[in-house]
Amino acid sequence: MAERSMQNAKDATHAFGTKQQEPLANSKDNNSKPGITFAAQDNLPKLPIPDLEATMKRYLASLDPLQTAREHADSERAVNEFLQSTGPDLQAKLKAYSQGQGSYIEQFWYDSYLNYDNPVVLNLNPFFLLEDDPTPARNNQVTRAASLVISALSFVRAVRKEELPPDTLRGQPLCMYQYSRLFGTARIPTENGCQIGQDPGSKHVVVLCRGQFYWFDVLDDNSDLIMTERDVSVNLQVIVNDAEQTPIYEAAKGALGVLSTENRKIWSSLRDVLGKDEGSNNSDCLNIVDSALFILCLDYTEPINTPQLCENMLCGTSEIQKGVQVGTCTNRWYDKLQIIVCKNGSAGINFEHTGVDGHTVLRFASDLYTDTILRFARTINGQAPSLWASSSPDPSKRDPKSFGDVNTTPHKLEWDMGPELTTALRFAETRLADLIQQNEFQTLEFAAYGKTFMTSSGFSPDAFVQMAFQAAYYGLYGRMESTYEPAATKIYYHGRTEAIRPVTHESTDFVRCFWGGNPPAKKVELLKKACEKHTAITKECAKAQGHDRHLYALSCLWQRQVDADNENGSDGVSTNGYSSPTSEREVTTTDSPKRSSMLSSDESSNSRSPAPRQQQQHQQQHALPAIFADAGWDRINNTILSTSNCGNPSLRHFGFGPTSGEGFGIGYIIKDGSVSICAASKHRQTKRFVDGIESYFLEIRKLIRMVQRRGTGGEKGSSRAREAEGMNRRGRVIEAQEGAKADEESQGASDDELGGYGFFDAGMLLQALKAKEAHDERQSEKVVQRREVGKKLRLMEY
Repeated sequence: MAERSMQNAKDATHAFGTKQQEPLANSKDNNSKPGITFAAQDNLPKLPIPDLEATMKRYLASLDPLQTAREHADSERAVNEFLQSTGPDLQAKLKAYSQGQGSYIEQFWYDSYLNYDNPVVLNLNPFFLLEDDPTPARNNQVTRAASLVISALSFVRAVRKEELPPDTLRGQPLCMYQYSRLFGTARIPTENGCQIGQDPGSKHVVVLCRGQFYWFDVLDDNSDLIMTERDVSVNLQVIVNDAEQTPIYEAAKGALGVLSTENRKIWSSLRDVLGKDEGSNNSDCLNIVDSALFILCLDYTEPINTPQLCENMLCGTSEIQKGVQVGTCTNRWYDKLQIIVCKNGSAGINFEHTGVDGHTVLRFASDLYTDTILRFARTINGQAPSLWASSSPDPSKRDPKSFGDVNTTPHKLEWDMGPELTTALRFAETRLADLIQQNEFQTLEFAAYGKTFMTSSGFSPDAFVQMAFQAAYYGLYGRMESTYEPAATKIYYHGRTEAIRPVTHESTDFVRCFWGGNPPAKKVELLKKACEKHTAITKECAKAQGHDRHLYALSCLWQRQVDADNENGSDGVSTNGYSSPTSEREVTTTDSPKRSSMLSSDESSNSRSPAPRQQQQHQQQHALPAIFADAGWDRINNTILSTSNCGNPSLRHFGFGPTSGEGFGIGYIIKDGSVSICAASKHRQTKRFVDGIESYFLEIRKLIRMVQRRGTGGEKGSSRAREAEGMNRRGRVIEAQEGAKADEESQGASDDELGGYGFFDAGMLLQALKAKEAHDERQSEKVVQRREVGKKLRLMEY
């Protein structure tokens, strides 16, 4: 096997030529050969483990803007202690462990998701809201759903036949492993955490309508489509008609999909209940659902506005009639990939996040949307191109015997609902309704400008929008908070994401300047510096040179070392970092990830206590490393603004729930002429926050244009005549002003569009900013004065 490197990965892809790399541009290729999808996998470089000291520097740099001087001094001491004690040893063990793994973070990443015990709905699963179908005839439920199903199946076929061109970044092929985990996959709860199950030969889909389950086969054993779009439409219409025969109130009482929203241990025990009775067909029904390619959810409602549409795609709606839940929240199965279609044809995707990231599902959604357009084009002109390198034989022209053992007629799953299941379903639904009511959603479809204006003004679009989030939040609460944004690391083998920490000294300086009484030129200058810093950090993280994933792996390794010693009484862990043999812990490209052997704190406390002297040595040996005991670690991991940029013109919105009860979940899409934002929180003034973002966008554009018109007007000693001229054109009376008063007044005028925030410049926020700066200075002085005062007591002596 060739050495893993980016160049070898690129060479492996380019060996296929342009016809295989770009089937859309060469749609008449009759000699297409499979294999390009995963051609570069064996040559992709492994995810690098960052240098320990470099990670510590990045960690402290991310913390600094969030802390007082005293808090930061404490974090610095914790980092220095870590570097001088357990840090290098853990780093060496992580490097040794990674030798037998595809990625040093992969298993820890899976464990973080699969050991998550709370409901996945609103906590883990994101959503995409697709743009409406550009062909009006398809904008009704059955025709839109059938069209999406056919496109999805063509995508499945391309992946299985390895004809799907790999994702690339500036010509560099990216890791395609996640596509093999996208279909026929389910998150399966067990008593000891969840597992990922997959049927690689799955050939059927499950349809949910009014909480009732149906299925039919759609592929043959060769992964070729066995149904036309018209055939699928007929099946879906039959399913809708059948589901309507059961009154919604009766159907809700048997809507088993609600159980997938339960606490994972409860859901695990309920799955045991489903299959415990002999002669029951519940186990067979459950297997049909788990092994389906994906779930198609046909909702009977039509959300009336965009926030409701986003809520419907993320968690469904909650509506109680006559004491019964009749909302769409009962028409879901959150352990799998779901395509959701409303009554009016509005469509979206909700996906289980453990094995796939947004970038992967975005490619799937984009290809679905593109294929629907191209298939419509071919009905007009048969010579129109295809998105796929090859196509299935026309099902309407095939010999029926060639399909093999298939069931194309819809079948309804009939669950045996005993009293225990009926009661559990009732309580699961009420808990879900509570969870939905605890969250709110707001959207912004900002159409005044987008990527084109940002780039033409010299800004990175992503950095530009990130500054908007920080400025809007600061305008509401007067402080900077821990912010998260993922950067894809798929240029590496089995790469997932690295965490960008957008709050920097540069962004903090800009935000405070923006809300203070400063001239426009200074605000724009600091905005550029903040955006440049953000771009630099993003580039580092895309190369896996962040600090979050590295530190998380070290903390997991330390925890496994403690668990291994508690179980075995040993003095350390095996060199691979696991408490069990390597052969039992490795995750191959075909096996489902196995659960970590980590014990919970309760389980650890039940282990046999060692003798007093041994116990003291044990406590000293396994004391929590200072860096993870420091308050800074908790501060940066309590994400208040959880953000993600994921989208393109095929999507209308993208979003997810808040990761903290105090914070916001913000999904955003930057298009050429617009920005789409979906914000969610646990009723934390979400509408006001979104309005603040919009006001900021309008205000910052005015400042940028003002500076551009003045040219060098912001420099010291330059004339303010152009600014006065500009103001005069708007009809404002110009009065003679001098010095600082002129600056303050002109800046006050530029805040007119801030929608309720301009009053801060009257002095309230400015005074707070000055007080904050003075407080920081005093804190810094106190740290110097008190650092060496007194004797530090050792708690162990008492």
